[in-house]
Amino acid sequence: MKQTVKTTLATLAAAVCWVLAHPALAQQEPVPMRGADVAATDQAPEVKKYLGGKPGGQDKVARTFDGQPPVIPHAVENFDEVTLDENQCLSCHGADTYQKKNAPKVGDSHFRDRDGKLLKNAAAARYNCSQCHVPQVDAPPLVANDFKGAVTVVKSGKKN
Repeated sequence: MKQTVKTTLATLAAAVCWVLAHPALAQQEPVPMRGADVAATDQAPEVKKYLGGKPGGQDKVARTFDGQPPVIPHAVENFDEVTLDENQCLSCHGADTYQKKNAPKVGDSHFRDRDGKLLKNAAAARYNCSQCHVPQVDAPPLVANDFKGAVTVVKSGKKN
């Protein structure tokens, strides 16, 4: 107990000495890490255009880690939103149409429920494609990083 009191008093004494030695620093307002007032509204970033054009005209983008959902290598602006009644992605990537459209097939995992039971149609948890798959866009990273994934090349639905 006595040691704790001594440590606390020594810490307080050091803080007082520092403030007395640096009065200008002690009176400065703290600078937020964001560089702006926390209550200030963030500026929306510039809207980036999706790379690519019509489906099938671009190379597939290499995945940077095993299990990464592939990015969409074509523009999606002219496609309808996914609704409960229709998923336009499946008109090209569905199990019964992908060969006719020369498109990658939706993964088999998308046709299994959470118990592993095979379903006739896409599982509800995997029906909204854009919750995992995003269109390829030319945008800088939001934060600086030096991530170097283990790039996996995918051709014809199989890893090489």
